[in-house]
Order: sequence, then C-alpha cells, then structure tokens
Amino acid sequence: MDTFDLSRRLAAEALGTGILVATVVGSGIMAETLTRDVALALLCNTLPTGAILVVLITVLGPISGAHFNPAVTLVFAGKRELPANEAALYVIAQIGGGIAGTMAAHLMFGLPLLDVSTKVRTGGAQWLAEAVAAFGLVTTILAGIRFQRTAVPWLVGLYITAAYWFTASTSFANPAVAIARSLTNTFSGIRPADLPGFILAELCGAFVGLLLMNWLLGHAHARGPVPIAETNR
Repeated sequence: MDTFDLSRRLAAEALGTGILVATVVGSGIMAETLTRDVALALLCNTLPTGAILVVLITVLGPISGAHFNPAVTLVFAGKRELPANEAALYVIAQIGGGIAGTMAAHLMFGLPLLDVSTKVRTGGAQWLAEAVAAFGLVTTILAGIRFQRTAVPWLVGLYITAAYWFTASTSFANPAVAIARSLTNTFSGIRPADLPGFILAELCGAFVGLLLMNWLLGHAHARGPVPIAETNR
C-alpha cells in the first residue's frame, strides 16, 4: 500500500469531509425544493449521504484513512495509530473542509455563502441518539477493519443510512459535520447553540465504542465459535 505524506493526507481529509457535507446539505436543500413531505425529504437526504460515504471511503481511504470525522480521528489517536500532532491537524482539516462543503452547497443552490441555522436540535433524547450514533459508527469501523477491511466503505455507508432512521437525531455522528451544518439554515441545519451537547455526546459515544471494541476484539482464541454451517454437518 502506498504511503502518502501528511500534506496529501490532510488534503484528502478536507476534500472528503467537504464533499460529504456538500452532499448532506445539498441533498437536503433539493429535498425541501421538491417536496413538503418531511419523511420523503429525509429519505432524499439519507440515500445520497450513504452512497457518497461508500464512494469517498473507497477512493480516499488509501490516502488518509478516510476519517472525515474528528471523533473517528480521536479514536485512532487513542489506539496509538495516529500521532497526536497529526490528529490535531486532521481535525482542523475536517472542520475546514466541512465548512467549505456547506459553502459549496449554498453556492450551487444560489443561497447566501453562509447562513446560521435556527433549527432547534436539543434535549436528552437527541444527545442520547448522537451518543448511540457515534458508538455504532466506531464499532462498525473497528470491527469492519478487523474482520472485513475491504467492506468498510459499504459497512459505514449502510450504517449511516440506517442510523438516519433509527436515531432521533438523524445521526450526525460527526463533530465536523455538525459544525458545518450549523452554518446552513436549511433542512439539515442545527442551531449553533445546540452544538456543544451534540459534540460532547458524539465524543462520549465514540469513546465508549472504542473501549468496548478494545475489549471485544482484544483476545481471540485459536478456535472461535463454530460457524452455523458446520453445526449442521
């Protein structure tokens, strides 16, 4: 596997996060334009997000690891797989790329470059939902890397597609994306005042996911559980 220098890895993180946010915000704007049905609008927002994650992780993962998410970056820093100074730069690149993604989506739809959101997303249920979303994302990534590395793009895309619908918060699961979404007063926006609760919940969920997977994947016996197919022989 090729090894890319830090500047290229940071560019990949910024680009990937930017395209991800442009997809989230842009598809939300398109959905609001085409329908007044909130459920249908959410579906129109969900499918492009899951699809673009598969694409971005596949094409940019070999360059930077395709984190596109400060919580994921901090997980890999916690696993000693990314130096702390590089992790900090990853986070800056992700946040900057995410904001650029919001700006790009606004420009494509003829909206003001940035527009602070007024959409209220707060409360215990929302925070719990974000913790669950980030927890599930981290467990999906770590277990996927361990058991089916080549499937990780699909695993993440499918997980986020599902989490849009089973979490009360529609699964932001990403502090950089949350910050970028606070700068759009459209379907996918979040009020800036609600960011601290979301970001804290996401980081807590990611940390719990890291702890669980460190334990769950930490010790493997030579012979694991018998596959179902073998029990039927």
